[in-house]
Amino acid sequence: MPAPDAATFERLSSHASIRSRADRETRTITAVFTGEPLGTVPVGTAEDVAAAVETARAAQAQWAARPVRERAAIFERYRALLVAERDRLMDIIQAETGKARWAAQEEIIGMIFAARYFAKVAPNLLAPHKVPGAFPVLNRATVRHQPKGVVGVIAPWNYPMLLAIGDAVPALLAGNAVVVKPDSQTPYSALVNVELLRRAGLPEGLLQVVTGPGSVVGSAIVDSCDFLMFTGSSTTGATLAQQCGRRLIGFAAELGGKNPMIVTRGADLGKAAKAAVRACFSNAGQLCISIERLYVEQPVAQEFTAKFTAAVRAAKLGAAYDFSADIGSLISEAQLETVTKHVADAVSKGATVLVGGNARPDLGPLFFEPTVLGDVTDEMECGRNETFGPLVSIYPVADVEEAIARANDTEYGLNASVWTGSAAEGEAIAQRLRTGTVCVNEGYAPAWGTTAAPMGGMGISGVGRRHGPDGLLKFTEAQNIVTTRLFNLDAPYGISQSTWQPALMAMARAIRFLPGR
Repeated sequence: MPAPDAATFERLSSHASIRSRADRETRTITAVFTGEPLGTVPVGTAEDVAAAVETARAAQAQWAARPVRERAAIFERYRALLVAERDRLMDIIQAETGKARWAAQEEIIGMIFAARYFAKVAPNLLAPHKVPGAFPVLNRATVRHQPKGVVGVIAPWNYPMLLAIGDAVPALLAGNAVVVKPDSQTPYSALVNVELLRRAGLPEGLLQVVTGPGSVVGSAIVDSCDFLMFTGSSTTGATLAQQCGRRLIGFAAELGGKNPMIVTRGADLGKAAKAAVRACFSNAGQLCISIERLYVEQPVAQEFTAKFTAAVRAAKLGAAYDFSADIGSLISEAQLETVTKHVADAVSKGATVLVGGNARPDLGPLFFEPTVLGDVTDEMECGRNETFGPLVSIYPVADVEEAIARANDTEYGLNASVWTGSAAEGEAIAQRLRTGTVCVNEGYAPAWGTTAAPMGGMGISGVGRRHGPDGLLKFTEAQNIVTTRLFNLDAPYGISQSTWQPALMAMARAIRFLPGR
């Protein structure tokens, strides 16, 4: 099955929110599997961002005034289009990223789940609701949720559709306009969704996609948006948080991870080993929530290691626009260089390559074998730093207590995986881990796919949450409207302050007996 043709990418480029001009700079996007050009996209400037934000603001007020159920109906139609167009969307994702098709399908499924969940819950979450007033009868209090205005989304290259448009969906449903900066390597995954959302009925102007470098386009978005959603490295996230702080605008981010898996002596080792291949090497390990550290109880460490390395050797590495490959390519020379350096550094300092360890130019320019290392120490680059590639380390541990301590011994805190003999034991371990999500008897996908629950990181792995009610409400400002009736807090009917103030205190003390107070 070939990649989409050039005409497709040329059409998608026209959806970028960038003004045409004769001297416009362009960037060539290449197919990762082959290095051949896919098409060109315009390179945006700060002026293009300013124009996009202005257009978005003009469209936002009318959009926010529409009933939430009308907005939700558009995203139900969009969800149906995702299902109908899934093969074309997977083709585009694979062409830009080089990931295996099943990993591309993960993005589509994640988009379908997000569109369905937020369209379903938005009407109730955004509806005005009554809360007890300061003084019953006298005060009537209503909480409303107003949209932020224009939300900026700075998206990464590794899941370029899910982490760009997947964050735009709840922001739009909350009544905002959105300006997206996709990663420069993967613009088409965002641009094709502009097309789909317009077909679903999203008004023109509400969703703007500005292609271009982060140093220019991203900075301009931070300087002009009313809320920023970012997915990327912890270092970049810290810089953006400072910039948002100077403007006193809201900021949420999913950042890096050095995610652990714990395997206890009671676990089904065959099942854990097979699932660990997916957990570690989805998108060739280029996934914030994938596993990079495996802690296995000593009595079963040798058996698990044998089963795991055998499963890794059996995984098919390749370039295919179908489901025949288990693991795809890295995305760039920079990622290939990082993985190569981490492996070489570890080996030079005493690590053992249990499987893999080599680049595979025979398969494509950016392929690297899924690699498992033993005898890794903290002095090695991959010991404590995120590799973000097909490289994992396995550590035998004395017992569960050591596994938990070592799993928590990190600045990161995004995701963890626990494999045990019983669900109760797994959940007990999970509660002691300092990570935003924990999968018991799985790797990462069920936690991500549970869109009704919050997803995000502790430590330097993130700020705020996506998914769940917080994933929608973070794009709003809560407003408290309190109406006073009968009389206000001044002493009524000519009553003196010496009489009124004790009465007011008695009322305040009596409130504790009322339900919900």
